[in-house]
Amino acid sequence: MTVQILVVSLILILTLVLLVSEKIAVDKTAIGIMVLLALTGILTPAQAVKGFANPAVITVAAMFLLSRGLIRTGAVDFLTELVLKFSKGKRQFAFIIILVAVAVLSAFINNTPVVVLFIPIVMAMSCECDFSPSKLLIPLSYVSILAGTSTLIGTSTNIIVSDLAHLEGYDQLSMFELGRLGVPIALIGILFLFVVAPKLMPGRIGPVCELDEDKENKYIAELIATKESPLVGRRDIIRYADENLGLDVIEIFRNGSIFDPSRQNITIIPDDILLVKGAAQDLISCLQSKTLSLIHGDKNLTFGGKPEDDLIVELIIPPVSSLLREPLISAELQYDSDIRIIAIRSRLSYFSYRKIQKVKLKIGDIILVQCPRNKLDKIRRSSDFVIIEDIHHTIIDKQKAGIASGIFAAVVLAATLGLSDIMICALAGVFFMTITHCLSLKDAYRSLQAEVLLLIVGTLALGLAMQKTGATQLYAEAFLNMFSGMGPHMILFAIIFLTSVCSHILSNNATAVLLLPIAISTAVSLGVDTRPFIIGICFGASACYASPIGYQTNLLVYGPGGYKFSDFIKLGLPLNIMVVVLAGFFIPVFWPF
Repeated sequence: MTVQILVVSLILILTLVLLVSEKIAVDKTAIGIMVLLALTGILTPAQAVKGFANPAVITVAAMFLLSRGLIRTGAVDFLTELVLKFSKGKRQFAFIIILVAVAVLSAFINNTPVVVLFIPIVMAMSCECDFSPSKLLIPLSYVSILAGTSTLIGTSTNIIVSDLAHLEGYDQLSMFELGRLGVPIALIGILFLFVVAPKLMPGRIGPVCELDEDKENKYIAELIATKESPLVGRRDIIRYADENLGLDVIEIFRNGSIFDPSRQNITIIPDDILLVKGAAQDLISCLQSKTLSLIHGDKNLTFGGKPEDDLIVELIIPPVSSLLREPLISAELQYDSDIRIIAIRSRLSYFSYRKIQKVKLKIGDIILVQCPRNKLDKIRRSSDFVIIEDIHHTIIDKQKAGIASGIFAAVVLAATLGLSDIMICALAGVFFMTITHCLSLKDAYRSLQAEVLLLIVGTLALGLAMQKTGATQLYAEAFLNMFSGMGPHMILFAIIFLTSVCSHILSNNATAVLLLPIAISTAVSLGVDTRPFIIGICFGASACYASPIGYQTNLLVYGPGGYKFSDFIKLGLPLNIMVVVLAGFFIPVFWPF
C-alpha cells in the first residue's frame, strides 16, 4: 500500500466517523475533505473543487428548486384535497390514498418536500379519522424512498449515479429506465406497508388536534409531579389520569429523556414532567387540587380563555430551515412577545424552556409553542417551520399552479425524449419558473439545501482521490477476494447489500459516490457488463429503511411519530431485506451481464 493510498484511507475513515457521529456539521465535513485532499497534494486545488461544476450537483440543485416551485404554487395541492375529500372517516382508505399519492409525487419530485407536505395532512387526518399518526408516518417516508427509485429524477442519488457513470464513459440512465424494476418493487412495498405497518407500528396519541375552531378546545400542558402528588408511585398512569383526572398522558419526561407510557410501564417519581392533553376545566381542577403543578411554577400558561389566546401548536424543523444547527434562542419566534416557546423535542431528548437556550436545532426537531391564532399566518409564511397539524398551507400565487405544472411536465418530457441533457432541461425549468414568478429567487436560494450539495461535492473529491491513488482498485480487488470463485450474480448481490448497509451509516448520496467506482471496477475485473452493477448501486443506496439516520425523510417523521430507533428496525429491516433480495435477483433479468 502506497503512502497516498494510506492517506486517502485515513481521510476516508475520518470522514465516516464525522458523518456518523455528527460531531461537526455535514457541510463542514465536506469542506474539510476538500481542504485535506488539497493540502496533502493528493488532489490539485482545481481537482478538489471540481465537484462544484459536476453536472450531477447542478442537476440536483435544479431539481430542489423545481420541487419547491411545484409545492409553493400549489401545483400538487389538488392531491392533498383529494385525500381529505375521499378519506374522511375511512381509516383504511385514508392509508392507501396517502401511500399512493406520496408514491406518485415522489417518483417525479424530490421526496423530502413531499414528506414535509404530507406530515401535516397525516396529523390532521389522524384527528378526523381517529387513528394514531405513528401508524402511518414511517410508511409515508418509506413509500417516498421506494417510489423515488422508479425514475431518474425521483431521488438525487439516481442523478448522481447517472452522471458519474457517464463521466466513466458509460451511458447515462434514461428517465424511466429504473422503472422496469423500481415500479414493481414500489408496488410490492406499498402492499407490504399497508398490511404490516398498522400491526407493527406503535399507537401513539397525536398530541395536538385542536386547530379546528368547531371542535371543543383541548389544551396541551406540561405538568410536574411534586413530592406530595398522589400520582407518585403509580404505574397505571394512563388509565388513572383518564378515569380520575380526565387527562390524556402523551409522554413523560425524566432527566431529559422521553418515555411513552403507552409502550413502557413507568412508575411516576417526584419531578417527572407529564405532557398531557385535556379540557380546560380538567386541567384547572388538577392544578387546584395540587395533583400536578405547572412546570417551574409558570403562571403564564392559561387555559379556557379566548381561542386566539390559547392556541398551542407543534412546529417541525424542515430541511430548508435557515435555523438548522442554530440555537433556538436565535429564532424569530423568540423576539415575538405574543409567541411563547414552551419546549423542544429533539429525537430522544426533551428540553423544557429553561434548558433550550443553547439547544442547536436539527432536521425533525419539534418545538411546542403557544401563540394567538392570528399569528399562524406568520409562521406559515416562514420556511423555517412547518405547523405539524396544519393542512392549510399558504400558497404563493396559486394561479401559477398550472404554469408550474406545465414547466415541470416539459422538463420531464424533454429529458425523456432526449431533446437535451437533463441538467440543461432542469436549469431551463428553473429559469422559466423564476421569470414566470412561480418561484421567487429568495425562496429559490433557501431551497437549495446547500448542506446536501456540499456533501456531494466533498464526497466527489474523495471519490476522485480514491481513483487517482489506486485505492478504488485496491478495495475492489479486496472485495472480489472475499467472493473468490463465485459468479457475477452473487457478487452483484453482495455489492447491493454492501451499498444498503453503508447507506444506513452515511447518506445515500455519499454512499453512491464512494461505492460506484468500486462497483464499476469489480464488473470490469469480472469481464461482465457494468450496467447491472451501476443499477445495483441505485437500488442499494436507496435501500435505507432500518435506520432513521441515513435518510432525511426518516429523520423528518421521527419526532412527529414519537418513534424509537427500534420502530425503524421492526418495519424497515424486513422491507430492506425484501428490496435487496428483489433487486439482486431481478436486476440481471432486466439488465443482463
